[in-house]
Amino acid sequence: MTHHLVTAHPLASPDPLPPLTPARALGTWQADPFGIALLLVLGGLYAWGVLRLVRRGERWSAARTAAFALLGLGAVAAATLSFLAVYCRVLFWPAAVQNVLLDLIAPLGLALGDPLALARRALPARGADRLARALRGPLVRALTYPLVSTVLVLATELCVYFTPYFPAALRDGTVHRLMYLHLLAAGSLFVLPMLTGEELLPRWCSHPVRALLVFVDGLVDAVPGIVVMTSGTLVAGDWYTAQDRAWGPAPERDQMLGGGLMLSIAELVGLPFLIAVFVAWLRADRARTAALDRALDHELLTVPAPVQTERQAAAEEPARPAPELTRPWWETDQGVVGERWRRSRGEG
Repeated sequence: MTHHLVTAHPLASPDPLPPLTPARALGTWQADPFGIALLLVLGGLYAWGVLRLVRRGERWSAARTAAFALLGLGAVAAATLSFLAVYCRVLFWPAAVQNVLLDLIAPLGLALGDPLALARRALPARGADRLARALRGPLVRALTYPLVSTVLVLATELCVYFTPYFPAALRDGTVHRLMYLHLLAAGSLFVLPMLTGEELLPRWCSHPVRALLVFVDGLVDAVPGIVVMTSGTLVAGDWYTAQDRAWGPAPERDQMLGGGLMLSIAELVGLPFLIAVFVAWLRADRARTAALDRALDHELLTVPAPVQTERQAAAEEPARPAPELTRPWWETDQGVVGERWRRSRGEG
């Protein structure tokens, strides 16, 4: 397989690209400084936190690290460095997949890595306090409020495709990179609190409520794909119809393909997201049960010995049968008194 490394950023008026084939898709990459810097910053901070814990003799979940690196950073790399970034200015469907990766897949992978818990444990006490205050701040609480963050995700996706935002990003590399950050941030505002940010959520947002919100969010995430796929207006139509290519689908077919991929990926992400919420729910229940057991064990250990002995004796003492109800003696007397009582009852 021939590997093509694109050294010039595709947003800077690239030469006509060759037809996109499966082999070329697997072998085409670009050395985008912005994408590489984003990966280094996110991956470097996470690796720093893990190393600090390891040096202190503490453990950190290998599964969380793998989710952060493979799913989270992997999605960012695919969106900014792969053929999706190379061909996004020539075809609409690579741009649509690129945006979905940044808006849905990458936030889910980064959140599964639990970066907030890692930061709280790895940072010095003063840094952890500052982080806690920042997360409790009114701006962060407002942006991560479940209903607000859901609307922000939907508004971001619709804004990208049905305003001049997307055509401007295709023309200007700086706007395109800002759009990358916008999509990643909007998705993270919803996903991070649902999986890791207990302090970011209101008290009423229990785990059952979170599961319901994630289910509703999965339905909402399908809306942009449906709208794009069924829209009678071409997204960035002037740009894509002006591209000099004699291969690939027509612009109308290209947009339908992109909308279908957006819809499919959004629905595929919904199930793992919901499963992750249920797993967090089970872990929280187990943690509460363990805490209750420890509290009961502590109470038992702190009870004075005589009281413990009395309680144990009471617990070990066999249950006594309830006393049998007996009739008054004059009802069962076989003598004169009993005979008179029975006769008087009969007369009564």
